[in-house]
Amino acid sequence: MSHTTDRIEDLLQTGVRDEVYPGAVWAVGNADGIEASGAVGLLDPDQPDEPMRLDTIFDVASLTKILAVWSTIGTLVEEGKLQLHTPLGTFWDEVAGHPLARATAHHLLTHTVGLPLRANLKNLYGTDPQDIRDGVLHEALHRPPGEAVEYTDRAALVLGYLAEHLSGQPLDQLATDRIWHPLGMTQTRFGPLPDAEAARCAPTEYDETTGTHLKGTAHDFSARLLGSVCGIAGTFSVLDDLARFLRHMLAPTQEACGPTWIQDSLRIQTGDLTPARGLLWHPAPGTDPDQDIWVHYGFTGTGMWISPTQSRWAVLLTNKLRLTRDRQPLTEIRSAYCAASFAEAAALAGQRTAGPPRRGRANRGGRRAAASVR
Repeated sequence: MSHTTDRIEDLLQTGVRDEVYPGAVWAVGNADGIEASGAVGLLDPDQPDEPMRLDTIFDVASLTKILAVWSTIGTLVEEGKLQLHTPLGTFWDEVAGHPLARATAHHLLTHTVGLPLRANLKNLYGTDPQDIRDGVLHEALHRPPGEAVEYTDRAALVLGYLAEHLSGQPLDQLATDRIWHPLGMTQTRFGPLPDAEAARCAPTEYDETTGTHLKGTAHDFSARLLGSVCGIAGTFSVLDDLARFLRHMLAPTQEACGPTWIQDSLRIQTGDLTPARGLLWHPAPGTDPDQDIWVHYGFTGTGMWISPTQSRWAVLLTNKLRLTRDRQPLTEIRSAYCAASFAEAAALAGQRTAGPPRRGRANRGGRRAAASVR
């Protein structure tokens, strides 16, 4: 179909061959939909007859922070229920009188709040969800808000609690009602998954408790500790649903979070502090500011990129945790994937009217990787 599609397929097949991940699913597109997509490798290396598929369900890990937290917080801001620069303690009784009271939602969204860097929930607060909530919301800050950019899972956990407080709904129901169902994301949900859906799920890390690789159950320990629903992780999704979400971001309607929230989120909100951050999103590593490419990753091996300037998005879903926790090999592939997906955007877009799409080459699992324009 195009040099871009060939380049992506070659790159991702290399990741399979080098055992960076068992398999991967990918797509690039614009506000109109998916321009090209494919699946390479296997669902599980122990099952050579089961190829990775375009409809494989993935534990998207920290993409939960975008799909469930960032998006619902945006609707609350747009409704006037949340002012980003108002100290939390002035309207949230749970944090009033505690260190978090002087922080703001903006601090949380930019990872400048000064919260402890590690979740460490069970060791600090036990296993009762209410004790964990109280402990997190009352914990001391290790530096003043606004002083430094430091990524911490706790920021999204607190934002999830805040969204629940302001809406009066649990986070899973809030995300379903305000974002996922309005956008037609019918296969996106918090786990654990029912058996039929778990069978289509890409396995992640080996769990010594069950003696199997996790499949349909959140990999993230904090999410499992909190009943699989929290701001940190726990969401499962498929390629088509993520495409719907990113399409909405490029051409927002009244169905979910609106254009002002999206525009504000995809610009630098941290001044001269480094690394630069938007609102939960951050500039894609190795890209030029003029390219306007923003990204969020998931620890299981997932990632979403978007560029309003280029009117383009990309998704890469892998289950690299099935093989390794080593981040560097996937980091290199992600960077190359981003470059391939955006550097030749105009060339790929020009192919949309060039005739019927060519099918991709056969993947390692015996299935042909789909490449389509639509």
